[in-house]
Amino acid sequence: MRVLVCVKRVPAPGAKINITEDGQAVDATNLGHTMSPHEECALELAVQLVEAHGGESHVLTLGEAAADEQCRWAASIGVNKATLVDVGTQGWDPQRTATALTHAVRSIEAADGAFDVIIFGNESADTGGFQVGIRVARALERPMVNAIKGVDIVDDGAVLEARRETDAGMEVFRLPMPCAIGVKEGITWPRYPTMRGRLASKKLVVEQQTSDAAQGGQTMVRLNRPEEKVSETVILGHGADAAPAVVELLKELGLWTEGAAS
Repeated sequence: MRVLVCVKRVPAPGAKINITEDGQAVDATNLGHTMSPHEECALELAVQLVEAHGGESHVLTLGEAAADEQCRWAASIGVNKATLVDVGTQGWDPQRTATALTHAVRSIEAADGAFDVIIFGNESADTGGFQVGIRVARALERPMVNAIKGVDIVDDGAVLEARRETDAGMEVFRLPMPCAIGVKEGITWPRYPTMRGRLASKKLVVEQQTSDAAQGGQTMVRLNRPEEKVSETVILGHGADAAPAVVELLKELGLWTEGAAS
């Protein structure tokens, strides 16, 4: 089985994001980077599929040269190969990104054979576009389902059975391979790299590609950082002395009726 995972280098979740004065980019000064949580789970899923069914796993990312870090992280947990499409620091819209990734996938498959499964994170942690994976799958003419929380390989390795949670229960999709899926955080528990894995990742030869994909139809006007919401904590009292204040608060919220306390 050949499995490809597409990942994206993003600012570390939870970090304070500052915008440059011109509003055109994120100020990366003192900002740590990682990959989206969905994609961490996607990498783990790829490693598990290869451990269970044999074959090899491959990670693909598009971005600046620093994304080599994410390729080597993938290698440290057991991914076999890596490709970085270096596009510098220029902004890339979802259409252009999908076109570049599609070209890269075709190039890799022409050299090494088709991937049975291409795995994307459900959405990236920074832009949250929900569309790059679908665009790539459509361009490659492969079936795809997003928001997947569980998979099994069935029918002697010919079909990927994908499960998606809904309010009514669980939807089950049977995708003939080759196919693509978008997975959500929680489909697996990402493993931490071992010391041996970290040492092995330093020896990984990351294949370098470039892309001349044309600009898509979407144009960024500017980035805006939402106004920070400040919450204030009010101490109603201590011990029994706080009871009257608690009662008044419950009444204000409509959660208190006379005679509720005995």
